[in-house]
Amino acid sequence: MYTGAGIIKIYAGRTGHAFAQRMCSYLGTQLGDAETMKFSEGNVFVRINESIRDKDVYIVQPIGREPNDEFTELLFWIDAFKRASANSVTAIIPYFSYAKGDKKDEPRVSIRARVCADCIEVVGVDRVIFMDLHSPQVQGFFKKPVDHLYAQPLLCEFIRRQNIMDDDFVVVSPDAGSAKRARQVADELNRPVAIGDKIRYGHDEQARVLEIIGDVKGKNCLVVDDFSISAGTLVDVARGLKKEGANKLYAALSHNVMDEKALKRIQDSPYEFLVTTDTVECPEAAHYSKIRIISAAPMFAQAVRTIHDRAPMSTMFDNLVSKRLLDMSLNETADLTSILWES
Repeated sequence: MYTGAGIIKIYAGRTGHAFAQRMCSYLGTQLGDAETMKFSEGNVFVRINESIRDKDVYIVQPIGREPNDEFTELLFWIDAFKRASANSVTAIIPYFSYAKGDKKDEPRVSIRARVCADCIEVVGVDRVIFMDLHSPQVQGFFKKPVDHLYAQPLLCEFIRRQNIMDDDFVVVSPDAGSAKRARQVADELNRPVAIGDKIRYGHDEQARVLEIIGDVKGKNCLVVDDFSISAGTLVDVARGLKKEGANKLYAALSHNVMDEKALKRIQDSPYEFLVTTDTVECPEAAHYSKIRIISAAPMFAQAVRTIHDRAPMSTMFDNLVSKRLLDMSLNETADLTSILWES
């Protein structure tokens, strides 16, 4: 049971309920009493069923599979908390889909992430917590404090515990844009890097991997990325690696935004398994043996505890790579495996 500075009040949006429950399990607290209704014409209604006057509250809502509805609901929650005289409101957004829209890279388009940031601040948010933004510079769109967490320590620890790394283990980036992320993972695992040369012809979810840059012949490879929607690039990279003579293939994603069709692509692909986190609920993943889910909820819960105690977040980042916190995070996942998909 958490006994720090005051009671932590965690609430959840419609698609953040299961993740928030896992955070509360870690903290030994109860999920706040609130409800969301969606009417037949599409309108969303939110209501807090208890007093939150002068309390610091945390609202959990990923912006993932239903980004427009989820984002609108998040705005309503923040507004409701502020109108109910909350002392502060922290938005916990485990996955932020609109982080892809970080720039005006062609004429007459919106910088969507900036619009979202402005809206979140206008309704009165006091702080925001993300994990593995597709474009980290999105943090700069906010005037309020932003805490950016990383899935890398959890994913790397999971890979270590699978006993699949040897002297011929290579970390692979599916494209040049993910090369920095792959390099960071490779540095943590003390392994070399290879890069896929990918080209995208439009704004759809289809891209083509042209070649693999780096030595992968006879090596076991870990493909890393922040998210996948169609799994097209992941499977394309796998085929390219096999064509270059790679041995066993694995994949690690920070977020799982794949639908059933994409999950089946992974199941039918050369990958031994794909590991990802639970930042976006995906009940369908339970039906596919190659999909492994680990919980990022303890990491977010630890961040909430740190913020609530008015402690510097830097101390959390210093300790995040410690075996103790990683053990707690992975053990929490193991304890919750049986209910992970029933929420």
